[in-house]
Amino acid sequence: MIKNSEFVARRARLIAALDNNAVAIIPAAVELTRSRDTEFPFRQDSDFFYLTGFKEPGAVLVLTKDRDGNAQSTLFCRNKDKVAEIWHGRRMGYEQAKSQLELDQTFALSDLDDELLNLVNGRKILFYGQGTYNAFDDKVWQLLSTLRGAPKKGYRAPEIIKDIRPLVHEMRLFKSDAEIAIMREAGRISAEAHKRAMQFAKPGATEYQLEAEIHHHYAMNGARHPAYGTIVGSGINATILHYTDNCDALQDGDLVLIDSGCELEGYAADITRTFPVNGQFTDAQRKIYELVLAAQNAAFGEVKPGGTLVKANQVAMTVLTQGLVDLGILAGDVNELLEAQACKAFYMHGLGHWLGLDVHDVGEYKLDEADRPFEPGMVLTIEPGLYFDEDAQVPDEYKGIGIRIEDDLLVTESGYENLTALVPKTIAEIEALMNN
Repeated sequence: MIKNSEFVARRARLIAALDNNAVAIIPAAVELTRSRDTEFPFRQDSDFFYLTGFKEPGAVLVLTKDRDGNAQSTLFCRNKDKVAEIWHGRRMGYEQAKSQLELDQTFALSDLDDELLNLVNGRKILFYGQGTYNAFDDKVWQLLSTLRGAPKKGYRAPEIIKDIRPLVHEMRLFKSDAEIAIMREAGRISAEAHKRAMQFAKPGATEYQLEAEIHHHYAMNGARHPAYGTIVGSGINATILHYTDNCDALQDGDLVLIDSGCELEGYAADITRTFPVNGQFTDAQRKIYELVLAAQNAAFGEVKPGGTLVKANQVAMTVLTQGLVDLGILAGDVNELLEAQACKAFYMHGLGHWLGLDVHDVGEYKLDEADRPFEPGMVLTIEPGLYFDEDAQVPDEYKGIGIRIEDDLLVTESGYENLTALVPKTIAEIEALMNN
């Protein structure tokens, strides 16, 4: 668990990055209607959660910094309401939030319009992330209109509007020790769930049953929700990159690709494994699997301080291209095929992405137009794959094979730590687990 002192320190770091005479507004997520009078399970806005640890909907965080650099933190949140809490659950309330979250001042949401006008009035710069919550955008634009339209009342609107997200996202890119500890545990829980699915799989079982086994393991270990829509694609379904129907029966002789990770205390894991339904790879499946695994291992070697995701992808594509030539799937000079990115006909996605509070986490991939080098504290996925659907121009023995292998790596001072290494990955390990 992340201590409140870390959230306080994050707010202090963000305030330090703001210009003097500025105000930053960061809204929380809102509840979303699922149908009629029911809502989707609430999930807090990642930026708001990163700065507060507060999990209730509809709140607003405001950070101000005056001309002399003096800072103030303000939270607006729902007030205590006995009747509402009987129906929908307990609320912290703005009075308790001040001390519990260590904020300078707090108000009830009913005071938002008046107090927000006072907090923004006279500031030169407004930091705000437009486009995430349309209703709150409208509130901000109305506020600015009010400030611009009444100079006789002493109102003055900010002259400059800046996006707050680049500042927050740069902070989120580098994980603290507390964040890393949570992500290690999320990786462990997710890895054990994948092992459970491998042991459950058999001809005649269904994709949704494997999904249920995985989600059950998450919930039983304190991770109540997956971090994203779980993919369980068997047979030809494995060649659909974001297949989530998960409705077909597993067939003897097919592979099944599972891409799933839990969310623990807000942080995501993201694992993909591909394995045979009956516990035994065919010769064709074995060849493609070994090639994808070799590409992933080669890419791992580039995950170290100073390495880049682009370089890791180039290394993976070199391995894939050479392997596809060796198997007779591609023909020609390897260097020319690399130049033409010929393997992209069967490897359509990128090699990986940042990982954290969001499964496709925030953070720039380039700095000053150059590929961003890895630094300690970053967490990313490495996930090469090969996909041959029924129309692929490949030998018949490879048609219908889709394979992806994905792990979560923490960049360390000396290289990387694989947070999801507990899931069997070699053919021998997978077959041994499934046939035990």
